[in-house]
Order: sequence, then structure tokens, then C-alpha cells
Amino acid sequence: MLRLALVVLLAFLPLLGVRAAEEKIFFGYLPSSSQVERDWETKFRAIPDPNLQREYMQRMSARPHHVGSPYDRNNAEWILSKFKQWGLDARIETFQVLFPTPKERVVEMLAPTEYRAKLEEPAVAQDPTSGQKNEQLPTYNAYATDGDVTASLVFVNYGLPKDYERLERLGVSVKGAIVIAKYGMSWRGVKPKVAYEHGAIGCLIYSDPQDDGYYEEPVFPQGPMRPPQGVQRGSVMDFMRYPGDPLTPGVGATADAKRLDREDAQTITKIPVLPISYSDAQPLLAALTGPMAPPEWRGALAIPYHVGPGMTKVHLKLTSNWDLKPVYDVIANIPGSIEPDIWILRGNHHDAWVNGAEDPGSGQIALLEEARAFGAMLKQGWKPKRTIIYCAWDGEEPMLLGSTEWAEDHGRELQQHAAIYINSDSNARGYLQAGGSHSLEAFVNEVAKDIQDPEKQISVWKRRQAEAIELGTPEERKDARQRADLRIEPLGSGTDFTPFLDHLGIASLDLAYAGEDKEGIYHSIYDDFYWFTHFSDTDFVYGRALAQTIGSMVMRFADADVLPYQFTGFAETMSVYDHELKELLKHQQDQANETNRNLDDGIYSAVSDPRHPTYAPLRAEVPPFLNFAPLDNAIVTLTRSAERYQKASSVLGNRSPANASFSALNQLLLQSERRLTWDEGLSRRPWYKNLIYAPGWYTGYSAKTMPGIREAIEEKRYSDADPEIAKVAKVLHAEAELIQQAAGELEKAK
Repeated sequence: MLRLALVVLLAFLPLLGVRAAEEKIFFGYLPSSSQVERDWETKFRAIPDPNLQREYMQRMSARPHHVGSPYDRNNAEWILSKFKQWGLDARIETFQVLFPTPKERVVEMLAPTEYRAKLEEPAVAQDPTSGQKNEQLPTYNAYATDGDVTASLVFVNYGLPKDYERLERLGVSVKGAIVIAKYGMSWRGVKPKVAYEHGAIGCLIYSDPQDDGYYEEPVFPQGPMRPPQGVQRGSVMDFMRYPGDPLTPGVGATADAKRLDREDAQTITKIPVLPISYSDAQPLLAALTGPMAPPEWRGALAIPYHVGPGMTKVHLKLTSNWDLKPVYDVIANIPGSIEPDIWILRGNHHDAWVNGAEDPGSGQIALLEEARAFGAMLKQGWKPKRTIIYCAWDGEEPMLLGSTEWAEDHGRELQQHAAIYINSDSNARGYLQAGGSHSLEAFVNEVAKDIQDPEKQISVWKRRQAEAIELGTPEERKDARQRADLRIEPLGSGTDFTPFLDHLGIASLDLAYAGEDKEGIYHSIYDDFYWFTHFSDTDFVYGRALAQTIGSMVMRFADADVLPYQFTGFAETMSVYDHELKELLKHQQDQANETNRNLDDGIYSAVSDPRHPTYAPLRAEVPPFLNFAPLDNAIVTLTRSAERYQKASSVLGNRSPANASFSALNQLLLQSERRLTWDEGLSRRPWYKNLIYAPGWYTGYSAKTMPGIREAIEEKRYSDADPEIAKVAKVLHAEAELIQQAAGELEKAK
């Protein structure tokens, strides 16, 4: 009998576990509203349909739809019609932006032999849209200045500052030269920027097959990787100063906006730039002589990689049409029923460099299914407490044109009303990738535990944890095992969250699934429906998962009784960044001391290149003492405030709906990310006002956390570091003060 009872108990344990999970109260919710929310989210997640997503992608990627093209407008109008069909209040907002397109492109080698680059991607017979030549943009880099230059050629690896330091050690200068750099390791616009700073007069960028070609997997159409004549288009705007329309920094590019003259626009490159294929790059690189490239610079081409310059002479010519073009942002509203003046924003872009099935179609189809599902739920009686705004942006590819101009045009309203911006871009198979404001880290983890991975049949949280434990660094493995929440990444830039997080101080997220598939068709004519349905999320089940994930986040933030920010993880992450800065400074001090000791002892071998034994470094500047005490004190205060708020939030579990009103608290909380901004912005780039997150001055996409301090140390501008420490400490104290006020409001509710 005892054995039978044990068997029955074991049989019911999984059900008990499910029931326990169902009864868990969402953070920011009263018990009664948590169960209601769970029921509505279950209904929502049953609606997104992979077959419809497939139809959406095929329709949107049927023709090239870059900024200013007929099909770009056609897609915007189609998205508008779908929003309206689903019962949403929708409109198109139009801005006029500077968008150059090329008139003439020439890359030719004049010596030691002659070669003229093809600068063209061939159509593939089995790929039906790759041959739409009359509608495709040529291979080029937008916002590269016009120029006609002839000079020696120098190979600069990825074209990063450290690569030029290595060239200097090899005795190679790029002054007056044209440089050729590999794509990768930084935003492409960093490459001509750094080249110009070192005296180069032109820049070529190519995709080495080691990075996204045959070195990884077979090339398209036999496989997913970049074929020999495939080219990565893309912007080279210096958006690290400001993104969006180069002529209207800080204001929306409306028809009557005051515009800069083009020669005064800071974000257009100073030298001409063109991207080329590895088929076109190989003859140029093979002709180089001079020192051998360091082993880590060498790619997968069957050539000896020299840095040059030797006798190699190259002619580069670029002229463009510098026209104003319209961008079409499609905006849909679902009005809130209780707190309509608090806005939940969700966006993905719809423009592409060519057909754009993966980028951005794979993310846009998720957004569309979320919107359709919400339309269906409105008919079932669901009403969000807060206003939800869905945004299909135009002009993301040239550098966040549609989102930036819209955010600048509506900046004052957004700072008053926006609680969160949730972004996606491309999507594929694999693990949940999440980056964003660390006040949202616990929120992301909570939702991720409720979404099932379509292939592994476990939660996407559990799968992401397993990946971190198996493939992560030692620190990542430790965190995945020991922390309650998986870490989310800080955001730099490169897509449409940038104006919301970095300029306006709106808490933001960027989400996607990725990691299982290779791809080498980024920004080429081969990023189309044929490629996607053969080599990526072929059943569209991760498109469905993305819609389920982000749609659940939108709902949960829109319906919470108290906006579900949590600050203990944010405070702990600030402590991590503080420690990183101190370690960075210590590393530089140690390096400088070692260099100077070697100089004093007459020992140069540790820092000399063996091919240039006469080279000796200059005496290094030893970094001074920096006063981190203000930052340390601010983080201690922040941590205490966060812990107090976390404790006070437990009161929600004891509240009844009858006396539940948190309107004043929510108005306070939605300002939490704004407290991290500085009115004058970052030094060198006042458009960027968030002092915790920014794209790196020399990385672009990748985030620099506490960027004013970090870049002052990295660039050895040590006199700037102490004032930057004081500024970051001040905004963290302001954040701690807001959190204290919020905790006090919750404590009154007991």
C-alpha cells in the first residue's frame, strides 16, 4: 500500500510543479491580476502562426526595398493596411533624409599589374530574386564622401587603432595611402575613420572568407556562406557622433526642418570608401609586398598576406547622388484603459539594403504576428492598462534614420510617457539573445522562463543557461550556475533602440534568437527568401518564438500594477563595471611600468618586433592615480536603495484589488532610466546623453559601459577621467534617490 501511495505521489509531482509555477505571482503584480495576466498570456502565445510569418516574409522580400525605392513605400503601405485590418489605430509618419546613392564606382590596380574590380554580385539561377538588377542598389557604403584618389595600397587587418600601432612597429605608414581592411571586429564606419586619422586618403573594405565565407561552411547557393563575389553593403556614417539624418542632428527631419549644409555634416566620412568582394580583393592583396602580415592578421585566401605597400598602386573613385529621400515609419496604437499616458513601445525596421529576408524580415514578421495577436485579443475583451505603440521603422540600414527622426520629433512626449522600448532586428534559430537596461534584467529572465524553446521543448531560459554553462567563459559559467538571473548584455548601437536608450533615456531591450546557424549573406543580394527558407529558420518556429517572447513582454509591462523594473541586478552590474574600470587602469599601469623597466635595463626584446630589432619603444606615460571614491560611494548608496525597494515590493503580494492604486509610483518609476542621463551628453558627442551605456568611439556596435570614464582610460586621456567619474557618480546618486522614493511609496501601501 505504501509503495502504491508513493507511485501515485510521484505521478502527481509534475502536476504539482506546474501548478506551483502557475501560482507564482509576477513581479509588479497583485495576486489576482497576476493570474489574469497569466491566462491572457497563455491565449496570446497560442496565436502567432509560423505559416503566416512565412507569407509575410515572402511578400515583403519579393523585391528590393531600400530607402527611397518604390517597394519600400509599398511595404510601408501594406504594413499599415495590416495594422488597420487587425483593428489597430495606425498611421504613416514621413521624414525627409539625406540618402546618397552611387553614380560612379571604380576600383582598379594600376601596378605592378592591371586589374579592374567587378564591383558586382552575380545572380544565382536557382534564386529567383537575386537577378532583379534594375531594382538593386549597387555595392557601396552609404555616407562615404566623393573622391578620386590614386595611391599605394596598405593592408591594415581589421583597421582598428591597435592594428595601426602594429603597422608602426613594422615600420609601415599609411599616410597618403589607400588602405584595405577586413570586415569585422568593429562597426564598418570605424575603419575609414581610423584610416583618416592616420593620414590615409581612401579605404577599401572586403569580406575575408575566413570570417563569413568558405572557411566556415559551403558558400551560397550550396551553403549559407558568402560566395566569392558577394559584397557587404552598409553605412559608414560616423554615428558614434550621432545617428539619423546627417543634416538635422537633434531634431526631426520634417519637411520644414532647418538643415546643415552637407559639408558641415560631421557624420559623413572624410575619405572615399567602397566595399569589395574577396574575389576582387584577392588580386590586390596578392600584389602587395613589404613585411609579412602578423599571423593573426592572415585570412583564408590562398595568398601570402603582406601588409605592403611595395609597388602596388590603386585607383579609387566614388561619386554619389546626394538626395533627400522619404522614409516611412508605420505607427500603430493600442490605447491604455487605466494609465493611457504611460507608453510601451515595440519596434523593428522594414527597410533593407536589397531584398532583406533575414535583415530585417525575420524580425519584422514577429512584430506583425504580435500585432495580429493583440488585435484578436482586443476582440476577446482584453484591454491593456497602458498604451502600446507598435513601430515599423524605415531607414534603419543607412543608420537609424526613421527611428531617430521619429524619436527626435517626439522627444518631449516620449520622455514624459515612455516606460520601455523593446526592439528586434534579425532573427534565426538558437538561443535567446537579450541586451538592454539592467533595470530590466530580472524582467527578461522572468518572461524567458515562461517561453518554450520550439526545438528542445524546455524553456528558452533553461536552454540559454545550458549554453552559458557549456560554452561560456569561466566567469559566464559561474554566473549561470550561481546567479538567480542570467545576465543580459549592455547595449551599444547598430539598430533602432539607440535613440530611445542613448538619447532620450528610455529603458530599452534588444532581443533575438540566434546561434545555431551560420550565415554569410549579410547585406548582399543573397539575403532573400530563397536563402532564408533553405539555410535559416526554415519552419519559422523561432519567428513564432520571438513573437511569443516579445509579445509576452509587451503585455506584461503594459498590464503590471507596478512597472516591473528591478534594481538589485542593476546595482550589482554597476559594481561589475566599476571593478572593470579599476582593472583596466591597473593593467595600463603595469604595462607602462614594464616598458619603462625594460628601457632602463636596456632590454627591448619583450616589446620589439624580431624583424625590426632596432625598434625601441618610447618611455611610457604611467597612468596617474584616479579617485574612484565618488563612484564607489554612489554604488554603495545605489545598492542599499535597490535592496530597500526589492524588500518593499513584497507588499504587492499582500494587497487586494480594492485599494490598489499605484499611479503616482508608476509615474516616478518610468523616469528611472532618465536619471542616468546628462543634459550636456558625453564629451565629443553631446547627442549621447546616457552616462552608463553608449556605442564605443572606436567600436560602434559594441557597448562601452560608463563610456566617459572607460574611454578616457583606454585612450589615455587621464585628465578627463576624474571629472567623468564624478558625473557618473552624480547620476547614480540621482537614481538611488528615485529608488528610495519609490520604496517609500510602496512601504506606505502596507
